[in-house]
Amino acid sequence: MYYVLPKRWQWGVLLIASIFYYLCSGNAILILYPLLAVAVSFAGIYWMTKAQEEEALLKERGKDAAKRRKAALLFVIFANVAVLFLLKYINFGIHTINAAASFFGAGRDILSGFNWLVPLGISYYSLSLIGYVVDVYFGIAVPQKNPAKLALYGMFFPVMVSGPILRYREDGEQFFEPHLFDYKQVTQGMQRMLWGFFKELVISERMALIVNTIYGNYEAYPGVYIWIGTVAFAFQLYTNFSGGMDIVLGLAQTFGLKLPENFRRPFFSKNISEYWRRWHISLGVWMKEYVFYPLLRSSFFTKLSKDMRKKFGKKRGKQITTFAGMFLLWFSVGIWHGGDWKYIIGSGLLHWFYIVSGELLEPWYLKCMEKLHINPKARVVDILRIVRTFFLVNIGFVFFRASSVGDAWKMLKSAVTVFNPGILVGGQIFELGLDWIEFTIAAVSLLILFGVSLMQRKGDVRERIREKAMPVRWLIWYALLFYVILLGYYGPGFSTAEFIYQGF
Repeated sequence: MYYVLPKRWQWGVLLIASIFYYLCSGNAILILYPLLAVAVSFAGIYWMTKAQEEEALLKERGKDAAKRRKAALLFVIFANVAVLFLLKYINFGIHTINAAASFFGAGRDILSGFNWLVPLGISYYSLSLIGYVVDVYFGIAVPQKNPAKLALYGMFFPVMVSGPILRYREDGEQFFEPHLFDYKQVTQGMQRMLWGFFKELVISERMALIVNTIYGNYEAYPGVYIWIGTVAFAFQLYTNFSGGMDIVLGLAQTFGLKLPENFRRPFFSKNISEYWRRWHISLGVWMKEYVFYPLLRSSFFTKLSKDMRKKFGKKRGKQITTFAGMFLLWFSVGIWHGGDWKYIIGSGLLHWFYIVSGELLEPWYLKCMEKLHINPKARVVDILRIVRTFFLVNIGFVFFRASSVGDAWKMLKSAVTVFNPGILVGGQIFELGLDWIEFTIAAVSLLILFGVSLMQRKGDVRERIREKAMPVRWLIWYALLFYVILLGYYGPGFSTAEFIYQGF
């Protein structure tokens, strides 16, 4: 339909598909939430544009157009954040208050929680729309005057499941441009979707069996078992989330759309900062542009910076101010993942601690390397840094996956106090949800993933396959297709796989 109908109707096909998808994805009434977010955002853009167009007239009447534009911006931000807070975070606040009251001796919960139905993709469309309205306010994005087109941008159906978070100034206008059928784009999009299904169905679903076995009864699986379960979760989460992104970006490519990349081989990162430039890229970019930089430019942080520079010197004062802003940034990243302290610690503040510690210890680290006559750019040093970063990330994953912060601490304690490496050479490894056949499939698939990841460092693998002779191309893609069909783990009764980040 998209390519057969007249080009001026193409975006309408995507809008109808997005609405239909949303109506079929759960409780149909929940579509009112994204539609309300679009309506509020469109109203804010309209008021800002109107105030700017009538600036001279308003000035004659003694009214300030700039104040009206700012009021419209704040209204959009407040409305979207208020709904997001009410649906996702109010229970977090209530539980935190109850826990604090219990700590200080209260005999019962002083507040009751709420049971809300949370709409699909709320964290994605809310941030995309807020970012767009902010860009319009600062004049770096073109105001959209068609509410239906704004609805497509905010509700494009592949993005609803797990992102990426869009930025209108880079991604928005392409939705409304005509797209001719391009055989290369369509086939490469489908090939990328197939790669995503490989990650999701062949690897992630098998890793989930190991993770659920260990994390579901961690007291019976101490020591090395905890590390096995956590590493399995790292690959489960990565293949699930990045596989979902491959499906989303591949599907968009079949429509001639190019959405932002969300992953660039994060487990090859040499430090935590680099890891977050490679993992969930769109979230990191959004948080920096719309949380971190505005914070540092705010009057409070400007004053704090001046005070810290006077007290501790220019370099150290600037560093203290930046670290304070980064604390709020990483708290925001953590709470975006969910209203629970395990996310705030595991995906937020722990990484803030890593980055701050890394910056403070960097001069000492380089000095030690120099005294030991070790080249910090040597290959073996890079490999050790990659291993170290992966280890630190996995500590965060323990909090991320555990049922609570308390369980995470217990698991970490067990992981470092119980010494049982013998399970690595015994048959206990096959008692974790996978028999030796399933384990072999998982191991071979991870090796394929690793090999392709190494190839991706030299460019797009699809392009390199495309340059091969036709029999070779078809052999590769059909081999992968049947690998997924025959070896994909579909669960009991062929139940559907779920995207972990759909819950955020």
